[in-house]
Amino acid sequence: MPDLSDRNFFLLAVILYGISMIYSLFLWRKGFRQDNRINYVLLLAAFCLHTIAMVIRGFSLQSCPVNNLYEATTFFLWTIVAVYLVLGVWSRLRFLGAFVSPILFAIGVFALMPALDPAPGPEPRFTGGIVSLHASLILLAYGAFGLAATAGLMFLTQEHNLKFNKVRAVLSLLPPVQRLETVTNRLVMAGFVLLTVGLALASWATPPEGARYYDDAKVYWSALLWLLYLGLLIGRRYFARPGRRFAIGTIGLFAFLVLTFWGTNLLSALHQ
Repeated sequence: MPDLSDRNFFLLAVILYGISMIYSLFLWRKGFRQDNRINYVLLLAAFCLHTIAMVIRGFSLQSCPVNNLYEATTFFLWTIVAVYLVLGVWSRLRFLGAFVSPILFAIGVFALMPALDPAPGPEPRFTGGIVSLHASLILLAYGAFGLAATAGLMFLTQEHNLKFNKVRAVLSLLPPVQRLETVTNRLVMAGFVLLTVGLALASWATPPEGARYYDDAKVYWSALLWLLYLGLLIGRRYFARPGRRFAIGTIGLFAFLVLTFWGTNLLSALHQ
């Protein structure tokens, strides 16, 4: 049997993300009254395959594998799963997987589009230790924001159950809304710190020839994203009641991140 490529391993991981999504539908239909260990194991197995895919690609490039949209997207997904698996050690937070697996599967299918991973060309120019650390921290921040949005969705689900179906809320294995609110807030704060440090590191790196930091779509987009999350945290602390509004804001900002991430990458000379 021929050796599997990094894309083959990633394809297997996406298949497991799809199986996890199907199982998640079962959990939704049962009102989250079933144990979530199976879903956790599925995502753990997918994570292992996903990690192998990234390691193979990284060794082939001898750098952090974030040199095109396929690599950046797979790294982005990997960070979301990694953060979930850490949080899932606590059984009351394992149901994050039921909310995040559809996102993983949808973005994973998108990442497999051939146009996102063109044939290897010249050696990547915008590489190095600082740049790899910058990219890793930024993508870890995106992963934290993704899990925060997932926790926010769980918060809204449990809040809805408490208002309209108290029996389902009592029988559900979802964490209480107070704990979900705390988890959402801490994940947003962690993501914001990672994003801040990652953006600061970018100023130390030398851009490729012909590209400028202050004339780049990705730089402006990243600054806007930083300001939006800063506003979300300030609003929660000083101006708005925590809870529902904060959860909706977290979900909305992550939707904005996902919908605009690929377009700004394509417009960015620094990331081509």
